[in-house]
Formats: sequence, structure tokens, C-alpha cells
Amino acid sequence: MTTRWTAVRVLRDRTAGRCLTAVVVSGFGTSALWLASGVWVKDLTGSDGLAALCMLAMWLPTLAGPVLGTLADRHRRRPLLVTLSLCMAALLLTLCAVDAPSELWLLYAVLFVYGAAGTVHDAAESALVAGAVDRSLLGDFNGLRMTADEGMKLLAPLAGAGLYTAYGGPGVAVLDAASFLAAALVYVSLRVREERPEPAREGGRSATAEGVRHLWGDPALRPLVLAGGVTMLCAGVSGALTYAVVEDLGHSPAYAGVLYAVQGAGSVTVGLLSGPGLRRLGARRFAGYGIGLLAVAVALRAVPYDPVAWACAAAIGVGLPAALIAVLTEVQRRTPGPLLGRVTATANALVFTPNVIGLAAGAGLVELIGHRTQLTGLGAALGVTAAVLLGQRPASAGRTEARSASDASPA
Repeated sequence: MTTRWTAVRVLRDRTAGRCLTAVVVSGFGTSALWLASGVWVKDLTGSDGLAALCMLAMWLPTLAGPVLGTLADRHRRRPLLVTLSLCMAALLLTLCAVDAPSELWLLYAVLFVYGAAGTVHDAAESALVAGAVDRSLLGDFNGLRMTADEGMKLLAPLAGAGLYTAYGGPGVAVLDAASFLAAALVYVSLRVREERPEPAREGGRSATAEGVRHLWGDPALRPLVLAGGVTMLCAGVSGALTYAVVEDLGHSPAYAGVLYAVQGAGSVTVGLLSGPGLRRLGARRFAGYGIGLLAVAVALRAVPYDPVAWACAAAIGVGLPAALIAVLTEVQRRTPGPLLGRVTATANALVFTPNVIGLAAGAGLVELIGHRTQLTGLGAALGVTAAVLLGQRPASAGRTEARSASDASPA
């Protein structure tokens, strides 16, 4: 009853509900393009390597997160989100001109800008939500956002694949442009009061370093973000082993889609339960238990038995998002409003960049080291990460929610 009630409170909140709507709408187009871009390049060139560059182009700007996040702190967040959405809608329409291998430079350029805009967008949205949504509901909001994201990942690729088959890459680009336009309209409809940011006292690297210093100097945020980065590194390596796991189960590669669907269902579930879980356990323990569950699930993926594979997929879907939701919610709660864009972008860079490194490492190691050995080692590494996080004294990293809820973000 409590879970249902808090979720309803979030959805009934005008700002929170519309922000979630914008996430669903824009996330649908993003997930569709994510799949279609690689297929598009593969069809035009026949190269797996060039197709993989699409993912790299979108992820690369994440490395500049601390710098890009500064933009979210230098402008009012709602107008910035509207402008970003409209600019991306216009930019995506240029992809309608791509119909030959010689024009792929335009696709890569748009994907790179897409990734950079997404980094700024996530930082600005996080700051907007933290200032507009009841702070006691931030965990619920972030959980529902995770649920919406996972729901789009289950539905959008199918829609994108169908649209690509019918109209090619330009059709998917138009769909994504329309989703950004719809998101812009949702942001325009928000009624939030934002003070104009004060002129920057520091510029360039000094302003960027201010956010890094806050993140690294906070005794609760630093271990959470580091644990999140290690977790995503291990998750990336584990993800790269998926097809080896499927082969060991005796199925065709398409069976991976079934496991991803089960994992997505787990993520939807933890998204609905994250608010009450964070209030009961606190961010540190909520993340630690999630990483511990992930450790067991990753290690047991080495068992070539279908029921175990399904259970592990569901457990990964629960454990991995728990850590991510805890990190984002604690960043919002413990960061002053004027710094929140930079701190959010810095935390995202530290947490999500290792995932790309892990994917690349896993792809390279799968031919050298058996996947069962790797999965066992990854489970052990995740177990140690969970133990270290849970073993910290509450005074140094723990139950400061009452204080942080009232004074961590004056905005």
C-alpha cells in the first residue's frame, strides 16, 4: 500500500508527472535510434566495426561530463531543456540526407552531438527535478524514471526495427525528432519558479573543479559513486559475455532477447520499490544490497541451466538499477542547487564510462579466458564492492538523510 501510495503521489505531482512524461517520450525515440543507427551503418557498409562506432560516438561525450554539466548550472534549467530538445529535433532531421557510405560522417557527427546534448540534458533535468519535486519523493521519482526507461528499452527497439524495415534510417530519425519536439512541449508546460543563476565567480577549469571537489569531498557521495563505477565496469564485462552464456545454454543468439526482457522486468520492479527501500535502508545500504544481489547473479550465470539463467537475469535487473538509483538520489539530496548540474554530470561520467570500458574489455577477453571463469571473478569483485560499501560506518557515509533533505540543496 505504501509503495502504491508514494508512486501515486509522484504521478499526481504536476512537475514530477510531466518530467516523467518527457522522459518516456524522449526515451522512446532515443532507444529506437540507438538500435537503428548501428543497423543503418551495417547495411550501408557491411562493417561491424563501423557499426560499433555509433555507440562510441554517443558515449564519448560522457567523458566531458564535468565540463558539460557546467552549462546546466549557468542557465535556468527549464529553458535550457526546451532549447536542447528543439535543437536536437532540428539536427536529427539532417539525417534524412544520409543514404550512402560517403555521408556517414554526418551520422557520426549527429550522434556525437546527441551524446553531448544528452549529458547536459540529464544534468539539467536532475537539477530541475531536485528543486521542484518534494525531496522525500526523489527516490520514488528516480525509481519511476528507471521503470519508464526500462519500459522504453523493451518497446522502442521493436518499434524502431519495424520503422527501419519500412522506411529506413531516415524514418527512425524523424521519429526521434518528433519525440524531442514532444518533450520540448512538455517542458514548456512545466510551471516552476527558477531564479536566474548568479554570475559565475570562477570560470573555465575552476568552475568545473568546484563540482568535482564537492563530489570527492562528500563522505557519503564519494564511496557511493566509486562503488557505482566499479559495479558498472563489472556489469559491462558481464554484458559482453551474454552471447557466450546463451551458447553455453544451447540456444541461438536470439535467446539473448529473452534474457534481456526478463532483466527489464526486474528493473521495472525495483523502480517501483526504490522509494520505500531508500527511506527504510538509506542510500548506502540500498546500493550495497543491490550490488550484493548483483554479485550472486553474475557469478551464477556460469551455471548452464535455463531456470538459473532466468533467475539471474531478473536478479541483475533488480540489483544493478538499485545502485544507480541510490547514487542519483543521494547526489540530488546532498548537492547545493547551483552545483547540481556539474556534480550530476561528473557522477554520471564516473559511473557510466566504466561500463563502456567493461564492454570493450569483455569483448576482448571472451576469446582468451572462458566466460565461466570471468563470471566467477566478476561475482567476487562485486561481492567485495558490496562488502566494502556495507562495512562503512553510518557516521561517515550513512544516515544523513534528515539533514541533507533540509539543507543540502537550498534551491
